[in-house]
Amino acid sequence: MKIKQKLLEKAQSLPSTPGCYLMKNAHGEIIYVGKAKKLKARVSTYFNNSKKFIKTQALVSHIREFDFLLTSNEVESLVLENNLIKEHSPKYNIRLKDDKTYPYIQINYNEKFPRLEYTRKPKRKKNVHVFGPFPESFQMKKILQTLTKFFKLRDCSLHDFNSRKNPCMLFDMHQCGAPCVLDISSDLYHEDLKKVENFFMQKNFYKTLVQEINEKMLWASKSEEFEKAAILRDTIQDIEKYQENIKTQKVELGKAQQNIDIHGVYFGQDEIDISTYLIRNSLLIGINNISLINSYSQFKEFQEDLPSILLSYYSDKKECPQRIVVELDSNQEDVLSQSLLTIFEQKVQVGQSKQFENLFSMSKKHAENSQRMRYENSDGIFKALNKLKSLLNLDELPRVLECYDVAIFQGSSPTASQIVFIDGKPEKSRYRQYKLQVRNEGNNDFAMMQEVLSRRIKSGNLPDLFIVDGGKGQVSVFLEVLKESNIDIPVIGIAKAKIVQQARFQDKEIVKTDERLIIPGRLNPFILSKSPELFRQIVKMRNEAHRFSRKLHHKLEESSLIHSELSKIPGIGPKTVKKILRKLNSPIEELAKLPAKDLSLFFGIRLSSAQSIIDYFQPQKN
Repeated sequence: MKIKQKLLEKAQSLPSTPGCYLMKNAHGEIIYVGKAKKLKARVSTYFNNSKKFIKTQALVSHIREFDFLLTSNEVESLVLENNLIKEHSPKYNIRLKDDKTYPYIQINYNEKFPRLEYTRKPKRKKNVHVFGPFPESFQMKKILQTLTKFFKLRDCSLHDFNSRKNPCMLFDMHQCGAPCVLDISSDLYHEDLKKVENFFMQKNFYKTLVQEINEKMLWASKSEEFEKAAILRDTIQDIEKYQENIKTQKVELGKAQQNIDIHGVYFGQDEIDISTYLIRNSLLIGINNISLINSYSQFKEFQEDLPSILLSYYSDKKECPQRIVVELDSNQEDVLSQSLLTIFEQKVQVGQSKQFENLFSMSKKHAENSQRMRYENSDGIFKALNKLKSLLNLDELPRVLECYDVAIFQGSSPTASQIVFIDGKPEKSRYRQYKLQVRNEGNNDFAMMQEVLSRRIKSGNLPDLFIVDGGKGQVSVFLEVLKESNIDIPVIGIAKAKIVQQARFQDKEIVKTDERLIIPGRLNPFILSKSPELFRQIVKMRNEAHRFSRKLHHKLEESSLIHSELSKIPGIGPKTVKKILRKLNSPIEELAKLPAKDLSLFFGIRLSSAQSIIDYFQPQKN
């Protein structure tokens, strides 16, 4: 029985209830997570003969099994889908690329004397108050510094605060009350913090604050404390400048203290952009932009996924406004609203309104222009990936690329690197280094490439394309290993070719190098200079692979030399050498300057062995 027919029969036996489904490939890896109001009907569409979008066709060609999870309703399935995507990072689920993380202000009331913290990754937990986001132009660091000084709040880290025994210089400058060492009132301290919160939360509180500072300034002036009066004057100027910036960003929405996100979508040929107008306390404070690869045939297909995309966006931000303006149908609005309520325990109004028509139109135009400007001014990653797709006759864009390089010198300490780029950006969590076997025949690149790929395949989670630093021989080795494992993934090689040219008007030759792509089945290599975007991407990956493989190679070479040197020391056996190499993080000659007792404790070796090392590297002490 064909796999597709078998999966269809399994799908038709599913219950007609809400839930999530997890599609798996031949290696058992989860490659897609989806949700459904009726599991039976939704999952069956993947395997029946109905017309499918390009994205779905590509996904189905890799599915070999699926699992499912039941939920009570559609809202639960949306929340569960979001959690599963974050847990498994499936290849065919959308990867959001957020172009900006806005700053926040954070006050951690779990500490006795909290400070004002400037952060781009706020902590969402009990007794931690977070304000924002704020745009860069508001000079948030400056206003935080001003408020901290005026209220004499703590400004040091918790570690410094707990370990300090004497007041720091800020106390001497009258910019901190030194709660670290002085018995100051916690209640009064928290009253000042409350004023800071009101400053950011209440529209006109700054007037009350300015009046209070002004009174103190006049009193200082009357008392002939002119330096203090000048500092208070500057404080007022900083606050008024901050407020002036806010006024220039003001948006009249007819109701005070509204927090609203307005999402405008532009459905481009290669990418989809979502521009979000951020409105906090009824003020337009900035714009956020998300971009993702367009793997959809039409906007309607993308719109079906939009609630999931937005839920993922907000769960990442760990915050949610009171209202979300976005183009969805009524059922999607209800499902998204209820899902956000489940996560954030606050009611969120979702849907369009004539009140925000103008801003919604502006956000859509912003999304379109963001994509156009990025496409015109960026390194052209989508042009590069589209060129690869065309050269290799692929059905879909190759998003996940892996590049390999072997580092070897005179047959010693051979290493290899695996670097991974996703959508044109390095994914360093998936970088790998390989220590390779030392072979009697010395530099055997082909055997080493075979060893690397054979080991790589066993770990699963394979890419869309393999890139190997080398020519036809290395590419052939990769293809042979993949064929033996029944894996159908394209392989290309990158190699330099020397070009000898006759210099014009001179009796001499010029030797140049040209980067070329070795593509199986293609008669001649592809000259990378013909596609500047692809050239930049492939060469960048090859250079990164070089750097990463040589990093381990040099480390092993250094370790080998140290091993050889330590083995010469009388009384130092193989086990002691192994213990030392495991913990060695600086030149052994430097560590040998330590007392024998310290050296013994650091490496976990005998005192006599430590003394032997010191005597060997520091003979002048004998």
